[in-house]
Amino acid sequence: MIITTGDKAAESIVGRAVALANETGGKYVPRSHTPLTKMAKMHGDDEIIVVLDGGARLVRPGSPPMEFHPSMGFVRAKRLLKGESDPMLEAALMTAGDTVLDCTAGLGSDSLVFAVQGGPGAHVTAVESSPALAAMLAEGLAHYRSGLVEVDDAMRRIRVACGHHLDVLRKQPDNSVDIVYFDPMFREPLMDSSSISPLRAIANSDPLQPESIREAVRVARKTVVLKEKKGSGEFARLGFVPIDRPHSKISYGVICVDRPLDN
Repeated sequence: MIITTGDKAAESIVGRAVALANETGGKYVPRSHTPLTKMAKMHGDDEIIVVLDGGARLVRPGSPPMEFHPSMGFVRAKRLLKGESDPMLEAALMTAGDTVLDCTAGLGSDSLVFAVQGGPGAHVTAVESSPALAAMLAEGLAHYRSGLVEVDDAMRRIRVACGHHLDVLRKQPDNSVDIVYFDPMFREPLMDSSSISPLRAIANSDPLQPESIREAVRVARKTVVLKEKKGSGEFARLGFVPIDRPHSKISYGVICVDRPLDN
């Protein structure tokens, strides 16, 4: 993975690019007015992260560039701030201060909604298996400016962890987080969008494994939540109880973790 900047980047942006390369194991390459296609060929790497003032852009040959944006997460966050409900949060039984492990972060929209709902005392970890996507997400969450202080503060509170969710879950102690959340990439998309289509080419599309759910139940204190298409057989296959949403193509399945309270 190559880490670079725009052609006329300020020293602070260059510093962020160097730091990101050190953190991720990527290779920092000064831009020096080099076209990105040429840079990819010169260094034999198809994934380039361009660090920007307000986040980062992921460039891959043959695919449209992908830039961090909270997308529908921002719309949902604004609704929350107005006092409206969110079906994902209702399914998760989330309250302020809860700890959340978002096992399939993608562009971080759901993690953002969890962070807004959880408030300053919450801890939200966004797990992403693609190193390039995780790097872009981390830069975006740290530097994107939405225009709403509450949303920006929530983004800054999210921690990004790069790795397969099963590996991450295995390392967690028993009963260590309140909510474990899965939103796997749909094998057959309900709709195409400018934000999701590029993501589909890089995101992990493998179906969830029962072992991942067993580990999630071990780790969770309150709920394990799965987002899927309405009527999906994944709920029954993995042991989730679907929540009926009559007017939506999307459903949430829940496993309520019944654990005795500590004396």
